Amino acid sequence: MSTTIASSEHHRHHDPARQVPAYASGEPTVRVEGLTKAYGDRHVLNGLTFEVQPQEIFGILGPNGVGKTTSIEIVQGLRRSDSGTVELLGLDPSRDRAKLRALIGAQLQSSALPDRLRVGEALRLFARLAGDVVDWRELRDTWDLARLERSAFGSLSGGERQRLFVALALVNRPRIVFLDELTQGLDPAARRETWRLVRRVREQGTTVVLVTHYMDEAEQLCDRVGVLHDGRLTACDTPEGLIASVGDGVRVRFSYAHTAGLRGLEAIDGVRRVAHDGNQVEIATRPSGVVPIAAELDRRDITPDDFSVVRPTLEDVFVSLTTGGTR
Repeated sequence: MSTTIASSEHHRHHDPARQVPAYASGEPTVRVEGLTKAYGDRHVLNGLTFEVQPQEIFGILGPNGVGKTTSIEIVQGLRRSDSGTVELLGLDPSRDRAKLRALIGAQLQSSALPDRLRVGEALRLFARLAGDVVDWRELRDTWDLARLERSAFGSLSGGERQRLFVALALVNRPRIVFLDELTQGLDPAARRETWRLVRRVREQGTTVVLVTHYMDEAEQLCDRVGVLHDGRLTACDTPEGLIASVGDGVRVRFSYAHTAGLRGLEAIDGVRRVAHDGNQVEIATRPSGVVPIAAELDRRDITPDDFSVVRPTLEDVFVSLTTGGTR
């Protein structure tokens, strides 16, 4: 069966009293340099390079099939790269996997458990294999699994399985945890609650690497985001930094049918362009131009009911970086 990294394979020899490797906390938790990976003629990674700092939530953003899962599996030592180097907490995951077992956790897309295994049994088993570093009841309650404690894995919904796998990834209180498509299958309320819990994991000292294709998740949750495209990170910054670097700033939108009444708006300081589509008007401007635009429209007795200000999102950045266009 496929399992999370907090599986019996990884904890069979774990001694909770043993010394963990020395690590300078000021150094990057993850350092990846020049990773390449190809499957036949298909090149998935082409010189992937990035660093993750201690106690940050670092997001790898990209559509399905671009190599997100492959990249974090290589970083964890679960898959070999064709070339490049990886350091995880100062260790090489391909050579020092035994030393890293007690230090990392993961929830993977391919995770699975026996259908008849009950939720409570899984939590107790994995916690014991990890040396009872964490009380399994604490994880059960934190991740809202108490009502499912006697439920068999095969009866769980996709969202319930996701919560269980995240809890299992934390049984060893890892220094770094990898979360792959964390909220896939969860409803909006459950997604927001999961984000809150992930922030709590980080606050307790754990570095989080989050793989996602959900733009809102990356924008709301991550301290920094790397956009994976053509086998490398084409951009890496805070969500705010990425948003500020791409596009026309904010957009002012409203309905107005008389084009002639809008002449001269291009001259307002900060306005970059004025576009018309039927009776729909969109003005691209720097944020500082919004108030002067509103004041000028009021001066001209133009007071549309649907006046709105739209700020660019991470989705706009993603579309621009991966297709060469703006949205």
